[in-house]
Amino acid sequence: MDMTAVPGQAASAGLETSQSAGTQSGSLIPGNIGFTIQKGGPIGTEQVNKARQILNDYKEGKKNLEQKVIDAEQWYKLRNWECMRKDSKVENQVEPVSGWLFNAISNKHASAMDNYPAPNILPREEGDKQEAKNLSSIVPVLLEKCDFEQTYNDEVYDKLIGGTGIFGVFWDGSKLGGLGDVAIERVDVLSLFWQPGVNDIQQSRNLFHVVLRDNESLIDEYPELEGKLGKSSIDLGKYQYDDQVDTTDSSAVVDWYYRKRNTEGKVVLHYCKFINDTVLFATENDPNYAERGWYDHGMYPFVFDPLFPMKGTPCGFGFVDVAKSPQEYIDRGNQAILENMLANSRPRYFVRSDGSVNEEEFADTTKPFVHTDGGLAQDSILPIQGKTLSGIYVTVLQNKIDELKETTGNRDISNGGSQSGVTAASAIAAMQEAGSKIDRDSSKATYRAFRKVCVMVIELIRQFYDMPRQFRIVGENGMNEYVSYSNAGIQPQDQGSVMGVDMGYRVPEFDITVSAEKRSPYSKLSQNELALQFYGAGFFKPENYQQALLCLDMMDFDRKEIIMNKIAQNGAMYQQQMMGMMGGMPVSGMPGMASVTPMQTQQEPQTASAGESSVTKDARQRVADSSVPT
Repeated sequence: MDMTAVPGQAASAGLETSQSAGTQSGSLIPGNIGFTIQKGGPIGTEQVNKARQILNDYKEGKKNLEQKVIDAEQWYKLRNWECMRKDSKVENQVEPVSGWLFNAISNKHASAMDNYPAPNILPREEGDKQEAKNLSSIVPVLLEKCDFEQTYNDEVYDKLIGGTGIFGVFWDGSKLGGLGDVAIERVDVLSLFWQPGVNDIQQSRNLFHVVLRDNESLIDEYPELEGKLGKSSIDLGKYQYDDQVDTTDSSAVVDWYYRKRNTEGKVVLHYCKFINDTVLFATENDPNYAERGWYDHGMYPFVFDPLFPMKGTPCGFGFVDVAKSPQEYIDRGNQAILENMLANSRPRYFVRSDGSVNEEEFADTTKPFVHTDGGLAQDSILPIQGKTLSGIYVTVLQNKIDELKETTGNRDISNGGSQSGVTAASAIAAMQEAGSKIDRDSSKATYRAFRKVCVMVIELIRQFYDMPRQFRIVGENGMNEYVSYSNAGIQPQDQGSVMGVDMGYRVPEFDITVSAEKRSPYSKLSQNELALQFYGAGFFKPENYQQALLCLDMMDFDRKEIIMNKIAQNGAMYQQQMMGMMGGMPVSGMPGMASVTPMQTQQEPQTASAGESSVTKDARQRVADSSVPT
């Protein structure tokens, strides 16, 4: 799939020259040749200083969260002893590291990638069907152009390790040679600051996204900053890197988002980018955005995806927080066992201070003779008897390992192993499916976040896709198709007037359903086996279409509606052929078919659209009655 801009179009009609001034990605747009820093306007040095004070207050409010995330990263990198030895005064101790927690996180990540989300966009009104169909084909192309699979990969790691993954959905005016396009990025929780105490990020009064930029590159891009840059006035939380990262010659670039009412009383989203006390761009200083705001959808362009939610914060806690206690005691247990092993593997001796044995020669095993002075008493040198550990300690250690597996939902069956006595492939598959409830719950939460991302993408298309763009999509028959698309069909539509009353405008709205792309080999195999079972049961024989539809109506699987529609179409065609062969007479006596008249054939679609038949309702009720526990 691919997407290209229409040749000869330099800029989107919805963007003025000032739009190329900044990107919503937290870093300044590359290639802003000729852009100069804004001067004058409601947002100046005083307002920026107040915003910086609010930012510092927000940062103080999430100090504990930042330290938790930094420590969680160390645990994930198998450097948990750096966190565990903070209160220990023992030096040169044995520090074994086991990868049970790492294995649990890796397994969860693999499950998430097997359930990579795919959007399906549905219309809310009959007249928007074609636009929904176009968006269902175009949005996946945009996701691929944004390298969303890599973004999703990084976001899932953040979610599993630190407890929160964050998507950023922006409009990047530098893409496509200045035409601009959607950009989706993974955002680090350490670089984002919000009002303490809110559960939903959209409820925060202000939102700040801060990144460090090298001073030389900033001056090269903005010559007006010469002499205004120095050490960053904002101290950002830092991970513990392997490399020596020097940030003394870097400055914090702040993206400040906030909401404010315009002169019409509408709450709009405003945006300001500043460094220290210098304003680079502010929507309130630009006449094109002072009343309209930055994004028409009015939402902060960030989507939070917490693993295990917590009260009073949009963030959650991850598997490191759940399992680091058993992981710590697993490593400490291994430490005790290994220290005992090392102590007992090297003999030690009691030596009398007045003994007559040459200790240096005794300790040197390369010397065949050991000199003594005078007589050699039995108590001159005595071996120290080592103490062996009881087997109970190994049992306790194994129990801690089992505890970690249980609390993370990472039992052996989830990794392809099987319990004693379970050998049937179907039984193993059933146990694996039953053991993946935590994975499915996490994927459902990610799908909810992905749905919000798609909503923001559609809203950005609605706002900025004024000029047509060319897309290469995959058609229904699997062949490549080339389409041109703009936002003309999803703009507010005038509904005219009725009896002299202006009916206003209608904005096309869409619902988004999310499903997995079925990348798991097991899921593909099960889907293929289901199709073969349908074929073997005669579901695809047109003369059996009524029985097949009744059976499918009681089942639940992906794309069931498509299969039912195809079977119904084949059945209707079969009836028409039979009626044609018999000169329009009722079709009777056919295997698996009731008597059908032409009038019944014409009325059948109406019955299907009006509601379920009595046969279907009775079958559904029987299934419900049999499945409800008494």
